Amino acid sequence: MSTTTENSADQALLKTPFNAFHVEHGAKMVPYAGWSMPIHYGSIIDEHNQVRSSGGFFDVSHMGRLRITGRHARKFLDTVCTRQVLGMQKGQCRYSLICNEQGGCLDDVLVYCFDDDDFMVVCNGANRAKIVAHFEASRGDLVFKFKDVTESTAMCAIQGPRVMDVIGGLSREIPTLKKYRFTEKNLIITKLLVSRTGYTGEDGVEVIIDAKMASMAMKMLLKEGTEATELIKPAGLGARDSLRLEAGMPLYGHELTEQIDPLSAGLNFAVKLDKGQDDERTGSFIGQAALQQIAENGPPRRLVGLSCDGRRSPRQDMKVLDGQDEIGFVTSGCLSPTLGHPIAMAYVLPDRAEPGTTLVVDAGRDTIEATVTKLPFLSR
Repeated sequence: MSTTTENSADQALLKTPFNAFHVEHGAKMVPYAGWSMPIHYGSIIDEHNQVRSSGGFFDVSHMGRLRITGRHARKFLDTVCTRQVLGMQKGQCRYSLICNEQGGCLDDVLVYCFDDDDFMVVCNGANRAKIVAHFEASRGDLVFKFKDVTESTAMCAIQGPRVMDVIGGLSREIPTLKKYRFTEKNLIITKLLVSRTGYTGEDGVEVIIDAKMASMAMKMLLKEGTEATELIKPAGLGARDSLRLEAGMPLYGHELTEQIDPLSAGLNFAVKLDKGQDDERTGSFIGQAALQQIAENGPPRRLVGLSCDGRRSPRQDMKVLDGQDEIGFVTSGCLSPTLGHPIAMAYVLPDRAEPGTTLVVDAGRDTIEATVTKLPFLSR
C-alpha cells in the first residue's frame, strides 16, 4: 500500500526538462515546490567547493517564469512591485519584492525588461500559484496579457569563477554583459535568454530556453571530453542553499515571509518608498503605506549574520538569546564549507544588531555562542 502511494506521489511531481541529465549523473531526487529536484549528486560539500573554485550547473527550472505584455504591463508591475519598473532599460533585470497590504513579503522576484510593454517576472517555485493568483486579483481594469511560461521553458544557473572562461568560448558577447543585464541569443533553431544576476556570491549566468531544446543545449555546453566538463559540474539544491547563505542572500520561507517586511530584511535598496510621488506615470505599490510607516518608526527587528563557535550549526526557528532574554530567532544556518565554522542568519532586536555583539543560540540541550557579523559572510 505504501509503495503504491509513494509511486503515485512521485508521478504527481513535475519533472524539469533536465530530469534525464540528473538521473544520468546519479542525482538524489527529492520533492521540492511540486517538482522532482536534485538535492545533490553525491556530496553537498564537494559541489559547494566546486562552485567556489571553478563552476557548477544548477537546474532552476522550478522557478516561475511569468510573461506580462501589453499597454498597461509596466503600470501593473509598478502596482505590485516595490522597486520602480518605470525607466527600466531593454535588457535590464531588476530585483524587487511583491508585498501584501501590511508590507509583508509575498515573494522576492526578478523583473526582466524586454521592451516598454514587455516584461517577465521570475518568482520562487513554491510561490508561483500564489503570485499568479495575486496578479489576477490585483489587475483591476488594467489592460495587459499574462502568460505563465514556466512549464514550456527550462532554466539553469551556471555559477563560479571559471564559468565565463567556458561561456567566452561559445560567445564573445555574453562575458561583456553587465550585472543585472540579459541578452537573447540564437541557438540553431531556437533562442536562449542569458542573464547575469546570480544567487551564490560567484559570477555566472542564468539561461532560459525552450523546454524541448534544453537537452540539446546541455550536450553542447557540457560536451563529454571537453574542458567544460572539468570546469563545470552539476550541483544540487543543497549546495545552492549553503552558497547563498555564505553570500548573505535571503531565501523565501526563511528570511522572507508574509509576516516579514523587506525593510527588516535589509532590502531597502529594493523598496521605493516614494513611488508615485514624483512621477504621475506611476502610482503607489501594494503595501507602500505600511512600509512607509515601518520606515518612519524603524523596523521592529533586523536581519543579521551570526558567526558561531564550535561545529554545531544553528537551525531555523532556534531562539536567539541575550543572557536569559529572548531577543530573536534564527532563519537559516549551516556549517560553512568555505569558512570552516557555523554561520547563520537571524532576526534580532535593533539594539542587538550591531556587528561584534555577542549572543547565544538556544539549541535545546545546549547553546551555541555567536557573534553578530556584517552580511554577507563571503564577498568576492
